[in-house]
Amino acid sequence: MGPHYLSKLFNPNAVVVFGASERPNSVGGTAFANLLAAGFKGKIYPINPKHSQVQSQTCYASLDEINAPIDLAVIATPASTVLAILHSCGQKGIKQVVILSAGFEDAQGKALQAQLLNVAHSYGMRLIGPNCLGIMRPSIGLNATFSKNQALSGHIALVSQSGALCTAVLDWAESNDVGFSLVASTGDAADLDFGEILDYLATDPKTQSILLYIEGVANARRFISGLKKAARMKPVILLKSGRFPEGNQAAVSHTGALVGADDVFNAAIERAGVVRAIRIDQWFAAAKVLSHKIKPKSNRLAILTNGGGPGVMATDRAAELGIHLPKPSEAAMARLSECLPAHWSHNNPIDILGDATATRYTQALDVCLDDPSYDAVLILLTPQAMTDPTAIAQAIVDLLKAKKGQHKPVLTAWLGDRLVSEARTLFSKAGIPTFRMPEPAVEAMHFLTQYHQNQQLLMQVPEAMDNVVPDVEGARLIIQHALAEKRTLLTTTETRAILHAFHIPVTQAVEAASASHALIAAETLGFPVALKVNSPDITHKSDSGGVVLSLGSASEVPNAFKSLMERVKQRQPNANVLGVTVEPMARLQHARELIIGVTRDPVFGPSISFGSGGTAVEVLKDSCTALPPLNAFIARKMIASTKVATLLKAFRGQPAVNIDHIVQVLMRVSDLVSELPEVQELDLNPLFATPAGVIAVDARITVAKVSTVAKPYAHMAIHPYPAQLQKVLTLPNGTPIRIRPIRPEDARIEEDFVANLSEKTKYLRFMQTVQKLSCEMLVRFTQIDYDREMAFVAVTEQADNLIELGVTRYTTNPDGQSCEFALVVRDDFQHQGIGVRLLEMLIAHAQSRGLKVMMGEVLAENNGMLELAKRFGFKTQPLLDDPRVIEVSLNL
Repeated sequence: MGPHYLSKLFNPNAVVVFGASERPNSVGGTAFANLLAAGFKGKIYPINPKHSQVQSQTCYASLDEINAPIDLAVIATPASTVLAILHSCGQKGIKQVVILSAGFEDAQGKALQAQLLNVAHSYGMRLIGPNCLGIMRPSIGLNATFSKNQALSGHIALVSQSGALCTAVLDWAESNDVGFSLVASTGDAADLDFGEILDYLATDPKTQSILLYIEGVANARRFISGLKKAARMKPVILLKSGRFPEGNQAAVSHTGALVGADDVFNAAIERAGVVRAIRIDQWFAAAKVLSHKIKPKSNRLAILTNGGGPGVMATDRAAELGIHLPKPSEAAMARLSECLPAHWSHNNPIDILGDATATRYTQALDVCLDDPSYDAVLILLTPQAMTDPTAIAQAIVDLLKAKKGQHKPVLTAWLGDRLVSEARTLFSKAGIPTFRMPEPAVEAMHFLTQYHQNQQLLMQVPEAMDNVVPDVEGARLIIQHALAEKRTLLTTTETRAILHAFHIPVTQAVEAASASHALIAAETLGFPVALKVNSPDITHKSDSGGVVLSLGSASEVPNAFKSLMERVKQRQPNANVLGVTVEPMARLQHARELIIGVTRDPVFGPSISFGSGGTAVEVLKDSCTALPPLNAFIARKMIASTKVATLLKAFRGQPAVNIDHIVQVLMRVSDLVSELPEVQELDLNPLFATPAGVIAVDARITVAKVSTVAKPYAHMAIHPYPAQLQKVLTLPNGTPIRIRPIRPEDARIEEDFVANLSEKTKYLRFMQTVQKLSCEMLVRFTQIDYDREMAFVAVTEQADNLIELGVTRYTTNPDGQSCEFALVVRDDFQHQGIGVRLLEMLIAHAQSRGLKVMMGEVLAENNGMLELAKRFGFKTQPLLDDPRVIEVSLNL
């Protein structure tokens, strides 16, 4: 509950600038001038041994001459000098450093950068850079950059890998009156990168929305973790370059041909609750509209306009983005006809004609706000001869004020410049999103709906397994056997055995090395059968002529075997052909061909795709990608996002497919790739879906060795819900309880739990007066990152209601070695052993994660907690700066 460990980086009281100079175009000279010009409220110390004064300020030869505490060091000297400067900063106790210096790009520079990192960590120091533009905190006059711009103070945070893009955005923002709460350029990101900066911004009270510019991600787990934490608290809008990278090595599977790196990146940020923009103007439009915290229920939009052309432009963009434009309801049509001229459009867009007055606008808007057909309203205006843009804007502002809290989201686009500038100012002051053109306004509506859809995905915490328990160990033994033989492509029978282990329906297959063996297999399985070439060198069997279908009798098999082998030899002369597999023809009515596949992204790990299957997969390119773990909500969203979803419904006499069966397969594939990090690629193609069920008739798996010391789920960007950590216990008074990791849906019971604690217990837990948890605290407490923190709740059921009895949690510190913990038990359930069981499980989990030390702060008057800590072997000592607080620590 204390200040964030990056607080002094972005809110320093004193800054020292190494390399400050008089040269106006030097990095150090510009950075020092910016600090002075921005009006930094703290102390600024220039250091340059060649000068006694710099820019009319006393200059120091070294840190030794400064006898005052310093929070932040800014280094703008040659790369070769930075290591020695870091040592001097460490000895001075400076914990935050921004390295503007370049020169770390080649192999020698990378080696030097590694040395910098080692020195910094030895002093407990955090670095931004090197080779970065710097940081800004306009609210305190901090501009530690070499940008030519001074940022206005505002509520948008900008974090960018590119310093050049930062300068362009700052220049654009200055002329468009856009302000910032923080600007950070990460540069080479030797130490601090997006993950930890986002962690800080999540709880920064000055930041209402966050803009990210990304070129690449180094640590997927940390990146996703920071994104999720920030996105739970406030809108995050991301702009990424490199959407169409050339030269990507295509995977050999069908799925690999379907899924590109950008698809996986999109899947990752959707799960993090983030919105992605494609252009810079969209980036800011999204930030603007999302910062208003308006929430449409869906994406049904009413367009109200006084000009046909702008209405059509808005309609075209809405159609492109999948935004629905329903006609007004019958009741709304009647009301509109009463207040509008006879020639109004009688459709959506609602064209109220070029001579529309303020009264006409507000009457039509009032109807749209009341019409249940719409989730939001976009109002367009062109300044025609009889139009008063300012009066109309004021009337709209007044109407929305009168209906405050009762109306849907309203967006406006007043087209033009001089004639409408005053109206735009009115909208901005009233907190109504306003735009210059119809298309950006429609895009803003799209961002709103996309953001809230992604927020639903963010809330999903899938469990590692569904209620069908797979044979993980058996599947792993099969893979290890193949790897021991130095094979990466599993045989047909191995593949099917692994699918069976995870209860994924697949047809039988029998390997046959000769025509006679094929005949025996066919008789055993029963006709009709299919023959498929069996070769580790042939990926797509039909392309090599290696598939024969619907053999209905024994006499057909030998000839079919011979013909198949001849075709394959002709088309693939160098392939190692082992024979064929004999498989029963699936007798399926009303089947649709689908594909479910897995590929391994080098950054985000395994991704799962779903879409149209069969031999035309690469041509149709109809698929949706998601990161595991999946649950039913995510699986259904994947299915609904594809074109084939329409074919799964009833049409032209075909009954609908049972979607539940497809969802089950998707979730079991998710379980498979979550539990088996060795799996690199998987194809179920085709997967036949029918009203009665689903079955895969062809499957393929490739595998690779993985580290034996890797943590569980280390191959995944998103840690699954650790359902296996649950325990069911009975208290001494006979009450059955369950102790399990906390989930996002526990927010209500967590809120009730804290609200019902006694004032004394609240004070002992929070060390301050807390009446109830804020929304931000609830999110922070219940939507945790299972990779770097853990919270166990003890719950029981009373009269069909879930009741929280106690909670304990730890959060890993930035050093990755230690963690801070807290624990509290409901007053009327204390002295029942709940605290003991909770702390036992918390300590065991911290140990399993390789943490070395668990620590906490306890009020000296909290005798119960201190006794519990001593019982578990915690060492205790008063804090030096506050003896009322006891620090407890346990060597794990």
